[in-house]
Amino acid sequence: MIAKGMRVLAAGCLALAAPAIAQDALLITNVGPDGHSIFVENGIITASGDTIIAPEGGTVIAADGAYASPGLIDMHVHVWGEAELAAYLAHGVTTVRNLSGMPFHLRMAEEIAAGTLEGPRLFTSAPIINSPGPNAQINHVMASSAAEARAVVQAQHAAGYDRIKLYSNLTGEGFEGALDEARALGMSVTGHPVEGAREEGIPLERDFLVPFADTLAAGFETIEHTESIAFHGLRGQVDIEAGQELVDQIAASDTVVTPTLVAHRNLVRVAETGGAYAQREGMSLLNPVTQSLEAENIAAWSARDPAYEAERAEFYSWMTGVMHSAGVPLVAGSDAGIFVNLPGDALHDELDLLVEAGLTPAEAIDTATTNAARVLGEEGALGCIGEGCVADIVLTACDPRAEIACIRQITGLVRGGRWYGAEELAELRQRATQHNMEQIVTDLVEGMAAQGTPLDPAMLGM
Repeated sequence: MIAKGMRVLAAGCLALAAPAIAQDALLITNVGPDGHSIFVENGIITASGDTIIAPEGGTVIAADGAYASPGLIDMHVHVWGEAELAAYLAHGVTTVRNLSGMPFHLRMAEEIAAGTLEGPRLFTSAPIINSPGPNAQINHVMASSAAEARAVVQAQHAAGYDRIKLYSNLTGEGFEGALDEARALGMSVTGHPVEGAREEGIPLERDFLVPFADTLAAGFETIEHTESIAFHGLRGQVDIEAGQELVDQIAASDTVVTPTLVAHRNLVRVAETGGAYAQREGMSLLNPVTQSLEAENIAAWSARDPAYEAERAEFYSWMTGVMHSAGVPLVAGSDAGIFVNLPGDALHDELDLLVEAGLTPAEAIDTATTNAARVLGEEGALGCIGEGCVADIVLTACDPRAEIACIRQITGLVRGGRWYGAEELAELRQRATQHNMEQIVTDLVEGMAAQGTPLDPAMLGM
């Protein structure tokens, strides 16, 4: 039943789309094949069923049989500017976990939570902690000794971060120091499997200095990248029998894995197309500032023989499917914002690849909803569309739990009770290409200075 005074709108109708403003009361009717309704008050789902009587003064959305799913959660992104926030929303991504933090991410998270900045809910790690080595990057904070790592974690906690990210070349001493300090401060830990210093002969002739078992025993929130797991745990070898043994170890540890299959697959696609994939439609979602830093990497992959990495892509897919079958909890992450991984769109690609790896469409959707919410400590609030859940809802023309491609057919979105119809979604897609390059440079320079590694803006072409 629709109460007198409520505005009635169609989810897919441009002419009747509601303004993208928060409503105190929002009723979505005719949802799915059974035509049920979902009622939202103050950003929370308060009722779901066949007959709901809504109070006056709210808005009614006619879903016209569209399917409702929880807003998607991308557990591995790299956010560089506000335009990307619009891209995530336009693709139904209502929560992201940024895994290379800078001070502006803390400000963004606060502004989004306060409702003064439009975007997906933002969780962020602190700046990446690493030691000198082949995987060191300019945005990493270097720490080799236990004392140095402790000091870095203390400083990150004092700056307001609540999770740290550890990287591949972190030394054993640094690993131990960072873990101990994070535990003492109540901070979550995530990252790559920690390998230790890459001394001569490692990994082809000698094993890594930090055993893979040490990462499994560390209590990570998640371990990132099937590719990194296979490189560390198998020393880069494609070996089915050893891969099964490694998966058994992971399953026994109760560790959660973020496969990010799309990150490696996009490397292969760039190689296979001689770089054309890096010029495909949608690349305007990646901001030109950080893309200038990626140009050399993209050129290198464009010239590479793809056969070697294509074989590994198949192996990583197999290994991800085996992890799932063995009961390893998986969460979806896209590594969006770097290389050619498009914000929002890359998560859809990742869900496709998870299905290719052997998950059902429903299980793939779970990796980006219920599984991710559980890891973030938000089970029952995020990743769900029942009573008491935050009103993050994606409406699609068909059922993504039956056919994963349906997650791309978005007809409407609710983010924290705020309605986006067809017109608002189109406006988000447009805004996603409008990058404030001056602000991006300012934020990057500030972030690098805050971690003690000043950046010359000239390096960014500005």
